[in-house]
Amino acid sequence: MPTFSDRIERVAVSGIREVFEAAGDDAINLGIGQPDFPTPEHARRAAVDAIEAGKADAYTGNKGIAPLREAIAEKHRADQGIDLDPANVIATAGGSEALHLVMEAHVSAGDEVIIPDPGFVSYDALTKLAGGDPVPVSLREDLTLDPAAVEDAITDDTVAFVVNSPGNPTGAVSPEADIREFARIADEHDVLCVSDEVYEYTVFDGEHRSPMEFAETDSVVVVNSASKLFSMTGWRLGWVYGSEARIDRMVRVHQYAQACASAPAQYAAEAALRGDRDVVEEMTDSFERRRDILLEGFTDAGIECPVPQGAFYAMPRVPEGFVEECLERGVIVVPGEAFGEGGRGHARISYATDEEDLREAISVMAEAYEAVS
Repeated sequence: MPTFSDRIERVAVSGIREVFEAAGDDAINLGIGQPDFPTPEHARRAAVDAIEAGKADAYTGNKGIAPLREAIAEKHRADQGIDLDPANVIATAGGSEALHLVMEAHVSAGDEVIIPDPGFVSYDALTKLAGGDPVPVSLREDLTLDPAAVEDAITDDTVAFVVNSPGNPTGAVSPEADIREFARIADEHDVLCVSDEVYEYTVFDGEHRSPMEFAETDSVVVVNSASKLFSMTGWRLGWVYGSEARIDRMVRVHQYAQACASAPAQYAAEAALRGDRDVVEEMTDSFERRRDILLEGFTDAGIECPVPQGAFYAMPRVPEGFVEECLERGVIVVPGEAFGEGGRGHARISYATDEEDLREAISVMAEAYEAVS
């Protein structure tokens, strides 16, 4: 009989993956969280050029190639006014590895990490894999994270809390006043604010702000990724940045778990960061248009849904059996409880699909909703 670690036994298979694998090949997939746009041509070309020039044949430095880390620093200086030293950036295998590095470097056995509920599935799982205890905090009615609720949840065992704006699975965007409060809480309580900003360019209403803009100490680390910013999910290229001391500890994990991010992907991401942003604006405009189509369909069907302000997700309130009814009718949606108990009574809808399929899926969801109501 094989013996497994206590940590791995605390982690379940992702509810997103379970639903996805249960569907047929012909199903309309509103469960997967990836843009349906091609990677920008200049990014693809940069990877090909790097391969043909022999630049991608060997390991890069643990933190990644200098031009990429410089491009990341320039991006955050330009977008957020953050004075970021490229030496304090690690290129990672997607935002997922970046989150993993943060948790492994900061969480010890028994430490508490406050996470949004509902929230991205990795927050709970990666906290447990690091030996810590997730502390879910319920969201407001508009599905934003309440700074006061985070502060109330802090105990002597709290080492970190996670902020995700724009949010997955909610599509919610935290207002600047809340982001300022998250920075204050991290500073005053000496706990780490982990800011997951992978959807920062996909904002329809409001404005993306980072807690690092307002922090007065090194109490914030930021996780980001080319996956959603530039439609590069398959390239697996993300990054994390923070203070020198925090990056030093994260590199210690990264060098043994990954060594370095994919070299071709690093050159592609550098080109994406330095290149024309027209494709980003095109994606955002398209997602906003699809959001409006989805909300109109929900309204016509009598389905209540907080208005998503960013990302490409919606979390309508649905009756029991809705997810299963949709699946039987050929539309994949994810049960809200896959993202925490706070998601129960909801479903997560990803509208990162073409408008024709989206309209067909809306019709199916309306029928499913009527069938189980």
